[in-house]
Amino acid sequence: MADDDATRVRKKVKAPRSKGKVGRAADSFSGAWRYWIRWVFRKLFLLLCAGVGVSLLLVVLLRFANPYLTYYYVTERMRLGEIAREWTPIEQFPPEVPQAFVAAEDANFCTHFGFDIEGIKAALADDERLRGGSTISQQVAKNVFLWQGRTWVRKGLEAWFTLLIELVWPKKRIIEVYLNIAETDEGVFGVAAAGRHYFKVEPENLSLLQAARIAAVLPSPKKRSASQPTAFVKKRTRQIMAGARTIAADGRAHCFNSG
Repeated sequence: MADDDATRVRKKVKAPRSKGKVGRAADSFSGAWRYWIRWVFRKLFLLLCAGVGVSLLLVVLLRFANPYLTYYYVTERMRLGEIAREWTPIEQFPPEVPQAFVAAEDANFCTHFGFDIEGIKAALADDERLRGGSTISQQVAKNVFLWQGRTWVRKGLEAWFTLLIELVWPKKRIIEVYLNIAETDEGVFGVAAAGRHYFKVEPENLSLLQAARIAAVLPSPKKRSASQPTAFVKKRTRQIMAGARTIAADGRAHCFNSG
């Protein structure tokens, strides 16, 4: 009887079926797919970490070293053959010079952390487009580390470098770099070169009027002239001079005038 029961149990228990070639191929494909997905994500993560590390290293380095070469600087030199540029420490400029450029481009420079939300709103509402929505920190990030353009990738990188600059550089360093890399005419970079180019004046002798005239040609230095100002440039110059006196009086110039 026991043998009959054992026989019936063996009949009920069937050996597992083999998956066959199709099943084994599907498992192999699925495993390979998961492997490649993990490999791609691992490489992307490592690439992201490398990018963060390199960008942070560059920002720290340029906190102390002057950015003599930038992408736009090199491309303009290749296009024109010769450009005017000479690095000038901020201490060599009269205090009215950085005040004029901050008043022209980013009056709340000392009070924001790289992004002026109110300034962006004002620029969008400004029919005459007297000023852009980018802060000085954003312009430094773009001109030092990136390329010209309006793609989302570049804007995203600009935001990233702006945050790094604000974290690592003091405000005085940011405006110093800006005064030396801003394009002030075709093939002319920096306020010192602009002073010599337009007025035959050395940087330490620039007046508020001259600085405001140079600032007034931005953001279209190739279309405007500081030495032969149009009615628009003259009007803009008066606005910048008034703004420079205002930020000097109300304390909004303290972050780059001190120390």
